[in-house]
Amino acid sequence: MLTLLLSIAPAIAGAQPVPDLGPEVEPPSAEDFSPLPDDPPDAGGQVVVEETDPEEEQSRLDQLFADLAESEGPKASERAAREIQRIWMESGSDTVDILMSRAGQAIQTEDHALALDLLDVVVVLKPSYAEGWNRRATVHYMREDFGKSLVDIERTLAIEPRHWGALSGLAIIQRRLGFDTDALLTFKRALEVNPGLENATEAIEDLEKKAEGAPA
Repeated sequence: MLTLLLSIAPAIAGAQPVPDLGPEVEPPSAEDFSPLPDDPPDAGGQVVVEETDPEEEQSRLDQLFADLAESEGPKASERAAREIQRIWMESGSDTVDILMSRAGQAIQTEDHALALDLLDVVVVLKPSYAEGWNRRATVHYMREDFGKSLVDIERTLAIEPRHWGALSGLAIIQRRLGFDTDALLTFKRALEVNPGLENATEAIEDLEKKAEGAPA
């Protein structure tokens, strides 16, 4: 998958704008983001980066992903998904949390330039923080800068291959560019990770019908 990203990103960067496929292909919006911290702590203007125990965090995530895959019913699935997203939001840095919160506010007001400025600092301060790359990838997508979006998706998935938001974003871009076979595989991968993704389920059905020659 990462090889595909590397191969098509330069081509996309030099081939914009990409034709809109119509209302059935909805771009991500601010509402698609994971919840941001409501009241980030005041870092006092100092950069504070505190590493959490990576083995402990990985163990927690592995168990939650297992619970997500085996969950019975939408409520159980949603609980596991939200807990995973909560962990993803834990940057380990008060400063990064503040920047992410402000970036989220900028996204809500559609100030994408400010959001990018803030997220540029996030990925520099915390390059191992997958959610920073994922948020910036989404903002790039909103600006229809698909090449840069793919680069940031690649970084997100390199850190957390199970990030269903990044996988879904990749599939959306693949679909918009006409790589239907790749998009179908990527949507299926996202659904394997999180069986509760209704949009991925609908996209898979549409793409399979298209492949069979039936009206989507």
